[in-house]
Amino acid sequence: MDKQTMLSDEELVKNFIAGNVTCIDVLIDRHKAKVFSYIMMCVKQQELAEDIFQEAFIRVIKTLKKGRYSDSGKFSSWVMRIAHNLIIDHYRKQKNQVMVSNDNYEFDLFNSARFSDKSVEEKLVHDQILSEVGMLVKMLPDNQREVVEMRHYKGLSFKEIAEETNVSINTALGRMRYALMNLRRMMEERNLSLTLS
Repeated sequence: MDKQTMLSDEELVKNFIAGNVTCIDVLIDRHKAKVFSYIMMCVKQQELAEDIFQEAFIRVIKTLKKGRYSDSGKFSSWVMRIAHNLIIDHYRKQKNQVMVSNDNYEFDLFNSARFSDKSVEEKLVHDQILSEVGMLVKMLPDNQREVVEMRHYKGLSFKEIAEETNVSINTALGRMRYALMNLRRMMEERNLSLTLS
């Protein structure tokens, strides 16, 4: 075990994928304090934080076993991203639960998520989504990025985009289609969840 603790995260990941199951214990021990404290800071409930922490590492193990982990980034950042997405999922589920009063089970307007202001968590999620979308858009090839920015940031029609970029409408539509396919692929590779509900 001592020898394993000297290995880097990436070496431990490779050894775990190769069949050395004790390597995951070393990885969990190494990162549990950071991951758990982040979850706890966000959800502020011990039991819920423990559930999310456990689910995060279950996902880590499943993803590693399926061979879907790419070591393009740091292992710890990847785990934090999974935990972050699980926290967002938790708040989405909370938001979508219908609140009812106890009086004859009538709908209680005062407890409806539809009529309340955005919570701090929802604002955090919304800002995070905008930031992540912006980051992914910047990674697109220039001609695809240009179409996405003109369409979604400037509000131009495809006819206007075609005129401004000196291409046919079909080419502009094609670029948008490829941009969306690339964005979807990048989201899957980074295990991102970019919807509010």
